[in-house]
Amino acid sequence: MSFSNLGLSQPITQAIEKIGYEKPTNIQTQAIPTILQGEDLIAAAQTGTGKTASFVLPMLEKLSLESTQRKKRIRGLILTPTRELAAQIEEKIQVYSQNLSLTSLAMYGGVDEKSQKQALIDGVDILVATPGRLLDMYSQRAVHFDEVEILVLDEADRMLDMGFIEDINKVLSRLPKDIQSLLFSATLSHKVRDLAKTAVHNPFEISIAAHHASKKNIEQWLITVDKDKKSSLLSHLIKVNNWDQALIFIETKHGAAKLAEQLEKRGIEAEAFHSGRSQAVRSKLLEDFKAGIIKFMIATGVGARGIDIEGLNRVINYDLPFPADEYIHRIGRTGRADAQGEAISFVSKDNFKNLCMIESRLGHLLERREIEGFEPRKPVPVSILNYVPKNKRKREDEQ
Repeated sequence: MSFSNLGLSQPITQAIEKIGYEKPTNIQTQAIPTILQGEDLIAAAQTGTGKTASFVLPMLEKLSLESTQRKKRIRGLILTPTRELAAQIEEKIQVYSQNLSLTSLAMYGGVDEKSQKQALIDGVDILVATPGRLLDMYSQRAVHFDEVEILVLDEADRMLDMGFIEDINKVLSRLPKDIQSLLFSATLSHKVRDLAKTAVHNPFEISIAAHHASKKNIEQWLITVDKDKKSSLLSHLIKVNNWDQALIFIETKHGAAKLAEQLEKRGIEAEAFHSGRSQAVRSKLLEDFKAGIIKFMIATGVGARGIDIEGLNRVINYDLPFPADEYIHRIGRTGRADAQGEAISFVSKDNFKNLCMIESRLGHLLERREIEGFEPRKPVPVSILNYVPKNKRKREDEQ
């Protein structure tokens, strides 16, 4: 099936063909016609499945017949949890709409708001925003919602995890009642479904996530290693395998800075990417990483949802994440658009519970390997595939 068969017009199909999109992904095949028909939608799909195009392309199609006429008004609103993701989505909008006269803006904190206010005065058709900055600009009367036609809540689960529920509800209460609402989330947890009851009315539901939790084009495996040997193991793997580039996930800002220093002492240049760095620095780091100038980037969880790099071959989980769904988002940074990718996790004995939860989420065990010279002194136990966290077991017993 081609994109034109989904109901997209020639200006849009020409733009996506130009960047190499040949056929729609599963989520795009299901979501695009539904959105074009005006239906509200709930979609469970994680990053790496073509999710962004599944809502941006039909939004462009629906809004392309007109343009925003009044100052400080918008017609399409996309709410997203992080600055990086907002910028990434807006970049995609610019590419997809290159043959259209629509305008777009990414609006988030950490940068001067004057240019954002001026863009809104000049006219914006589609606004991509983080909830906090959006409400701030709304309170300053820099943006009005009375002409919004389409709302997208992207990465809804992540926004809830980050504590944005009050901000989201404030935005929802100020929007017109007759808009089309679309909610995209990696998981449809109870919290997400509670939000959906408020945000989305009589929705069509699509679930892709369950079938793509473990993508076949991403080779996943783990290395058992003691915690105090992780840094030297990483250096060893980079040098012995002559790795060209890798995105390395770690849990804390302090840990990211410390690991970058340790690698530098061993002659490996790396940069730390985390929320403690200014937006200007983070934007520059992403730009250089995409261009291949930076070979190794050490990122905290902020990078799991906001880094979209075509051709990234390798993701390293230096620390195992919690909750388990965060693992899915992390490895989704590689193997984009069905390219081949590799996801390697360092696992020490103290990570055992996290490992069990991740493997239970995947539905299979990860291949274990040991590297000569780095065999763990404290062996990692055999995984429990049906592991259930203690607090969840307690809730189930009470029901």
